[in-house]
Amino acid sequence: QESSVLDLGSGDGTLLELLRDKKKCKVRGIELSTSGVAISVKKGLHVSEGRIDTPLEFADQEFDYAICNTTLQMVSYPETLLQEMLRIGKKQIISFPNFAFYRNRFQLLFKGQMPRHCLFGYEWYNTGHIHQLSIKDFYVLLNKIASDRKITMINSENGNLLKDLFIKSNPNLFQVFPVFLIERM
Repeated sequence: QESSVLDLGSGDGTLLELLRDKKKCKVRGIELSTSGVAISVKKGLHVSEGRIDTPLEFADQEFDYAICNTTLQMVSYPETLLQEMLRIGKKQIISFPNFAFYRNRFQLLFKGQMPRHCLFGYEWYNTGHIHQLSIKDFYVLLNKIASDRKITMINSENGNLLKDLFIKSNPNLFQVFPVFLIERM
């Protein structure tokens, strides 16, 4: 049986296209950018233009997965986005750049400048990041919204034994880009 997936903040549809073509998923997306929607539609994807941090017009548990890939930090109301993801998806996959990553801390401490490591080549003034957050911040927010969920960091192993040990011992310090799977308990 093919999984149904809603990608919130789907960009140009790259992830949706991969899920459709490689995993045979039934995919949909929502994207704020008109150009992102246009590119997605050219790829034959069902992507709507709109905000993702407002109540969404989908039924409860309509999708097997609600995904938010590197967009949580870019919305005005991340708590609303998370609440909607929990409502419309049976499972949620969420990723974001971890602002508490050690390189970011060092840059702020020693250079006195906003860290660039998690800004993907942008400067602090022209990035879409409006809510910098850490892994700990994410756990606190999610536990306020839904404490009945199992949260698993699904990308904590990199194949490098030493690096994996550091990440496992303190992911908030050593995981640059966490990916979480959220499920009902």
